[in-house]
Amino acid sequence: MKKFTALQTAVIGCSADSVEAQAKFKAKHNLNFPLLSDPDFEVIEAYGARRMKRFLGKSYLGIVRMTFWIAPDGNIRKIWDKAQSKGHAEEVLAAVEQK
Repeated sequence: MKKFTALQTAVIGCSADSVEAQAKFKAKHNLNFPLLSDPDFEVIEAYGARRMKRFLGKSYLGIVRMTFWIAPDGNIRKIWDKAQSKGHAEEVLAAVEQK
């Protein structure tokens, strides 16, 4: 997080979980960035992160873990579709450093 801050880059998470559930998740995983609660899927759907998914042969509407790099002018510079949690912060940081 210190490296993102040094690059003037904010990190914000978003999920459909309640504020209370997010607080527990944030404490459990020792997260050091804010989480946006979007139980009505307004932001999640606006960014295309709610899609049909498949698991064990069944389809369901679910949330895809994605990352958006949004420039100071509000334009999206890069999208990481289906981001994996392990090693992803380093991948995003590398992209931001090369801006």
